[in-house]
Amino acid sequence: MGGKFQEDDFKKLKTSCDTVRASAELGLSQPPWLHRRYMLVRYEDVARFPVQKAAEMFKDKYTVPDHGGQKHLLLLATTRTGSSFVGELFNQQRDNMSYLYEPLYQVDRTLTLDGKINETATARAYPDVLRQLFLCNFSLLESFMKPHPVNHTTRSFFRRDCSSFLCDEPVCSTTTKIPFEERGCGKGCRHCGPLNLTKASESCLQKKHRVIKVVRVHHFHTLQPLAEETSLDIKFIQLVRDPRAIVASRMETFGRFKNLKNWAMGEEEPFVENDLKKLKMSCDTVRASAELGLSQPPWLHRRYMLVRYEDVARFPVQKAAEMYQFSGIPFTPQIKSWILKSTSTETRGAYALQKNSSTHIDKWRSRLPFKLVEVIQTICEPTMKLFGYKFVTSEKMLRDLSISLVEN
Repeated sequence: MGGKFQEDDFKKLKTSCDTVRASAELGLSQPPWLHRRYMLVRYEDVARFPVQKAAEMFKDKYTVPDHGGQKHLLLLATTRTGSSFVGELFNQQRDNMSYLYEPLYQVDRTLTLDGKINETATARAYPDVLRQLFLCNFSLLESFMKPHPVNHTTRSFFRRDCSSFLCDEPVCSTTTKIPFEERGCGKGCRHCGPLNLTKASESCLQKKHRVIKVVRVHHFHTLQPLAEETSLDIKFIQLVRDPRAIVASRMETFGRFKNLKNWAMGEEEPFVENDLKKLKMSCDTVRASAELGLSQPPWLHRRYMLVRYEDVARFPVQKAAEMYQFSGIPFTPQIKSWILKSTSTETRGAYALQKNSSTHIDKWRSRLPFKLVEVIQTICEPTMKLFGYKFVTSEKMLRDLSISLVEN
């Protein structure tokens, strides 16, 4: 009899231990539904250090904070992907929005030596700088600015005119009033004096929502510390574009891939391999970031959205509304009106924000030689497949604009 009861007790004890362990292992694994919601505590630690352990249990890092409806959005892109236009969709919100255009440019300039960026240093600096900017603190960014601001005042804030709140009172004291529909990148700061970063910080704090656009974060995983910052309610939108269109745009705007273009035109080009390596790295890096975002690790759960520029160009109001809904920021009739006007007219310039969307996305098809298109498709094949871009198989197919190269 005693032996049987002892065996039953052993079974009960084992079941008890196994159950507790299984629960702890689940909590420690941090599945998405438990991300930042679980803490393991030993009673012995509470008994020995009651005040310390109680304080730890009440700490903000173990709870999901209430941000009072305030939203933070980071728009991630690479050059020539239409990010200026997409960023302007949020910049036009204006009254409730602090929008910053490429603030990491200042960081890159300081951390570039002999034309090469120190990627180790930028990977450490980017999350810290972005965190401070989302909190409306410009002091860390100031340390990277050249020339260094005097009394927190500078004349060299990169593309200040693309951030509406930096061109409005009280940051800008100009008496010239610019109509809302004429505001935007390149239009709003023509009569402002030097930028007072203290006033910029104060103005930023008065805005309910904060959006930052960057094209210099090449490795998405380096932003994990930013995503896990409990003082922010941050989400990420990654904007991508057809690699063939990007190459054509970079050729025209920056003079990039000259060797590759010359080779495609039939010239002898000894340095074409350099361009091929750059192209492959560009495609692979963008794809790796998207794959990470789409895999939804715990730190990105419900915080990541992938957007194709072609979809924004074809369905601007619909895609803008979707991005606003994702961010949690209200989509206003004023923004819709600006979109309809901006996508029905055309202005010239590499950074123009008014473009006829129905014709703009296929311009590259008349500019790139078919031979070059074939090379891009080969090198960027995994990236194009992931993002849903169709391959062209002939010169005729390339030039026939009635054939869409974007999968629905």
